Amino acid sequence: MEHFGINEMLDMQKALQEKYKNIWKPICPDRGQDQLLWMIGEIGEVIDIVKKNGGEKACQDAEIRKHLIEEMADVLMYYNDILLCYGISEDELKQAYINKYEKNMKRW
Repeated sequence: MEHFGINEMLDMQKALQEKYKNIWKPICPDRGQDQLLWMIGEIGEVIDIVKKNGGEKACQDAEIRKHLIEEMADVLMYYNDILLCYGISEDELKQAYINKYEKNMKRW
């Protein structure tokens, strides 16, 4: 996989959703809130790693860093599920990100 961006992550999440369609609830707007809450839980796990070990150790210690990155991947998986729940495309996200960036560049 040469390029790894939002579309690739969305495709992977769609594949997971398809594989577990008989076990997991379907992706739809009503499920977005649940996915947001699960993502917050994963963010809490990221925070715990940094809080417990400190930022420097989380960057430098190979095992802690591996765990940190794994938890960040969990956050991104839920984030992409949320995009799918609300039907947000890579192009929509890109344009909103650019607009927000430009607004922040002029803020102060």
